[in-house]
Amino acid sequence: MESMELILKELQTLNERVQKLEQNMATKDDIANMATKDDIANMATKDDIANMATKDDIANMATKDDIANMATKDDIHQLNNKLDAITTQVTLHLNQDRTLNDLSQKVNDHEMDIRLLKRMIATN
Repeated sequence: MESMELILKELQTLNERVQKLEQNMATKDDIANMATKDDIANMATKDDIANMATKDDIANMATKDDIANMATKDDIHQLNNKLDAITTQVTLHLNQDRTLNDLSQKVNDHEMDIRLLKRMIATN
C-alpha cells in the first residue's frame, strides 16, 4: 500500500508539473500572432526613430491654409513687373531732377547776368 501511495503522490506531482507547463505554453493563436522574420526586418531601427519628426516638428509644419496663402509664380512675376516699373520711374525722376537742377542753375545764372546788365545800364 505504501508503494501505491508513493506512486499516486508521484503521479499527482507529475500532473501538477504538466498543468503548469501547459499553462505557460504558447497556444496556436499565440504563435500565429507572433512577429515573423519579415515583420522584424521591417521594423524601424533606432536611427529611423531618431530621424522621425517630433511633435514640435509637426506643429511647425505649414498647414494647407499656409500653403494656400503663399505667393504663387504669377504673384512673384507680378511683383517683378511692378519692381521693374518702379525702377523705370525712379530713373525717369532722377533724370528730371537733374534737368530741373540744371535749369534752376541756369535761371540763377541768368538772374545774376540780368542784374549785372541792369547795373551797367543804370550807371551809363
